[in-house]
Amino acid sequence: MNANANPPRVYRYYDLIMASFVAVLLISNVASTKFLRLGPLSFDGGTLLFPISYIFGDVLTEVYGYARGRRVIHVGFAANLLMALVFALVGALPAAEGWENQEAYKAILGATPRIVAGSLIAYFAGSFANSWIMARMKVITQGRWLWMRTVASTLVGEGVDTFLFVAIAFYGLWPDALLWSVAVSNYLFKCGLEAIMTPVTYRIVRGLKHAEREDYYDRGTNFSPFATQL
Repeated sequence: MNANANPPRVYRYYDLIMASFVAVLLISNVASTKFLRLGPLSFDGGTLLFPISYIFGDVLTEVYGYARGRRVIHVGFAANLLMALVFALVGALPAAEGWENQEAYKAILGATPRIVAGSLIAYFAGSFANSWIMARMKVITQGRWLWMRTVASTLVGEGVDTFLFVAIAFYGLWPDALLWSVAVSNYLFKCGLEAIMTPVTYRIVRGLKHAEREDYYDRGTNFSPFATQL
């Protein structure tokens, strides 16, 4: 061991943000089992909370950098996969005598393989698209115009996430008109919420940069979504 090596940087709030991000992700996926209709918009229940995960993603990349944001995305992916596997295992095991809610369980938590695959692939691709744009635009703009970076990254990331999920999970099962209606409604709602939350994002970013004494710029960063090093 190199005694002269610098110890890894310790942050006060990074773990808390990671835990909050994963909680939002898992809750959103469970809430997505119900579809809602508000006015002209049709969307799954997870849409009410899921856009907050993109706010966390923006904050992580803006303050701590792409590599630490990537670690959080990996943890979220692993937690989401574990949840899906446990739900599937519990659904496949025989119910205890007298417990008569097996069909209700399957209807709510027994997601089909297509929905699970769509959720995981869409989350992975959308989250990294969001983080990559945030990191690259920060360097290009020299740290200015945070609102432009958060909005641009959300437009792309949420677009990738929403349309990939709907296409993988439901294409061929739903009429094309319903498919597009749900996809567009989800996309507009998520992007609109992100725009509304921009002042909150500014406040959180400013507070974290001050508390952590960090404002990371991704110059020379390895942007592979599969890398593990910080």
